[in-house]
Amino acid sequence: MPRNVEIKARVNDVKELHKRAAELSSSEGTVLEQEDTFYNSPQGRLKLRVIKDTKEELIYYERPDKDGPKCSDYVKIECTNGFLSGDMNKLLSRCLGQRGHVSKTRTLYLVGQTRVHVDSVDNLGDFMELEVVLNDDQTLEEGEKIARDLQQKLGITEKDLCSEAYMDMILKK
Repeated sequence: MPRNVEIKARVNDVKELHKRAAELSSSEGTVLEQEDTFYNSPQGRLKLRVIKDTKEELIYYERPDKDGPKCSDYVKIECTNGFLSGDMNKLLSRCLGQRGHVSKTRTLYLVGQTRVHVDSVDNLGDFMELEVVLNDDQTLEEGEKIARDLQQKLGITEKDLCSEAYMDMILKK
């Protein structure tokens, strides 16, 4: 499975984070409107992501719930014709049952091999995620080093780090 090293954190000053991410990526970022439907899964997490006017993705991933850098193994299927959000959603909902929904506006910045997400999550607030996409020959330690370096450059402190997925946070509210 593909792997990445992730860091998630709450954001106190979203304007400053956008500024730093834009400088590091030499871009203004790409704004994506995303709707995630999570399904009950006996292990890991399974979600159907609809990215408005772009594409749909069925994503299964396994990731520990802990603060700081963590490895995420995932499988992703992409589609652009509406099949996933229609028939696949019906199938998965009937088979597994829905766990819940997450709606967010994500600004994506690319910094080297890292996807920097600045997320405004409905009913939760502002967050930042780093996803260091590992090459086959890279170790988790190399990915963690890249993530920690970007964390510092973006001004994210240890106290801001989050261990849970957005869906878990919403379910706790």
